[in-house]
Amino acid sequence: MSQNSFKISIIMGTRPEIIKLAPILRELKNQNLKFEVIFTDQHYDYNLSKRFLDELELDEPKYHLKIGKGTQGEQTGKAIAGIEKILIKNFSKLVLIQGDTNSSLAGALAAVKLHIKIGHIEAGLRSYDYRMAEEHNRRMIDHISNFLFAPSDKSVQILKNENVWGEIFNTGNTVIDACLQNYKFAEKKSQILSKIPFENYIL
Repeated sequence: MSQNSFKISIIMGTRPEIIKLAPILRELKNQNLKFEVIFTDQHYDYNLSKRFLDELELDEPKYHLKIGKGTQGEQTGKAIAGIEKILIKNFSKLVLIQGDTNSSLAGALAAVKLHIKIGHIEAGLRSYDYRMAEEHNRRMIDHISNFLFAPSDKSVQILKNENVWGEIFNTGNTVIDACLQNYKFAEKKSQILSKIPFENYIL
């Protein structure tokens, strides 16, 4: 299969995912790989999400599912149904997801049922707090993913200890990439230093 015929479907649903996936989206574009973005709108304020895309100079997602508010199960179920239809129609070869949101779990479940390979960015993170929906999500995603992109040596070891069957890669954290890339946008666009008289501050 040639590089240009390979189609990657990237699942996003929240504003933090926009930030964390921005470096990946830019690199895929630089590499001329065919990809599409499916935005579930789990964070349902469209104007806020749109602002993030605009400020980071990212293309508008090809698909918006508009799942919005709902219970954990309702959000996940709506997202699975919407994502599945798109993956079937577009003959996706790889689903790339980030983190541990309901949208991420929905993308992974839709893909695994269709026998589409899954890449999980930020794999191997654990809180060990089972009261958190995100802890359930990240564990399930890791155990059905083909490619696990871990942000640290510790995350790699966690995945090995859990005997995940996918291939593990220590890639570092895309949040660092996002910070290094996005400060350039902040330098160009931010007016905060002229509006607030900071003298000494800590970030």
